[in-house]
Amino acid sequence: MNWLRRTYELPPSVVPPFGHRHPELVWELSALHLHWLGAYNPDQHGSAPLGWHRDFADARQRLRDWVAISGTRLERDRSTRQTSWPGEAPADAVEDVVIGDRDEDFLQFVADNVVRRRESEAAFYARDGTA
Repeated sequence: MNWLRRTYELPPSVVPPFGHRHPELVWELSALHLHWLGAYNPDQHGSAPLGWHRDFADARQRLRDWVAISGTRLERDRSTRQTSWPGEAPADAVEDVVIGDRDEDFLQFVADNVVRRRESEAAFYARDGTA
């Protein structure tokens, strides 16, 4: 995210510091990154980067929409609010959390994610009886 925001001088309303905490932003940025890799592949047609930039303009608007919905801001974050449909339990309340060090938060987020994935994998193999 740092490369993208610095190269294109994008504000936090497009690429927020805590986007890694919001799947909707992760998926959008991941798609944009994969598109960039394809567009700038040496075997790609020379006009492919122009297509990436055209699509990047569309993605920036979607990113603004995702950021507005998510509630993540420059110095604080909160979980994306969920709307309960009729018959569902009420959604959990969400509160802003002030985060002082973005890099530290990101590294901890990744470390926690790795632990969750390993536990999930171990549980899967434990159910199956093979490991």
